[in-house]
Amino acid sequence: MKKKRVLLFIAASVFLSCWWYVSDYYRASGEAELFLKSTQDVKVLPIPEGFSFDGPGEEEALIFYPGGKVEYTAYAPLLYGLARDGLDCFLLKMPLNLAILDENKSDRILQTYSYPEWYIGGHSLGGAAASMYAAGHDLDGLLLLAAYPTKKVDERTLEIYGSEDGVLNRSKREEGDRFLPEGSVIKVIDGGNHAQFGNYGEQKGDGSAGISGDEQQIITRNLILEFLNN
Repeated sequence: MKKKRVLLFIAASVFLSCWWYVSDYYRASGEAELFLKSTQDVKVLPIPEGFSFDGPGEEEALIFYPGGKVEYTAYAPLLYGLARDGLDCFLLKMPLNLAILDENKSDRILQTYSYPEWYIGGHSLGGAAASMYAAGHDLDGLLLLAAYPTKKVDERTLEIYGSEDGVLNRSKREEGDRFLPEGSVIKVIDGGNHAQFGNYGEQKGDGSAGISGDEQQIITRNLILEFLNN
């Protein structure tokens, strides 16, 4: 009987620990929710995998993986802006807000929609998951925000991170350079930090940004569009 009680206590402790971990995540701001509505410029639609952002572009599309323990809709403003400027986007909702739990979710997007050029990307842990997917598939490019690849990728890659990022492991990011193909680009946003690629407030351990979140996302969009155009 005593042994059974101990096992029940351990099981309950594990359950509560797991529940606390997955329920303690960064929520999207109210501002982010405003970009989940269609306008004359961008048609925003809920899809089984998350949301699609359909702008005037017809040639290129981006599949985006959210950061670890971040509500996926926090990236709506960034992706809305990209779609408005010609890069249609698919924002994926991940189980328990962890992209690594459904790394192959992009399969469903690629099988459902048709574009001449496909890009995949993500923020932080989502970027790592996106790079793992890219390593096993033939895509046109990889976009990493405050992230780095952990295995060799053939897709030309754009890495963007902020100078004040206090979350990104800089040494591991540098080690990840060896997995990048020729022609890849690394850009540092002066004054940018880790969290401001999305709209979910401050992140534990992050540095203090020297620019606003809007400015960081404008710079990010411009760097992505420049990368695609080149």
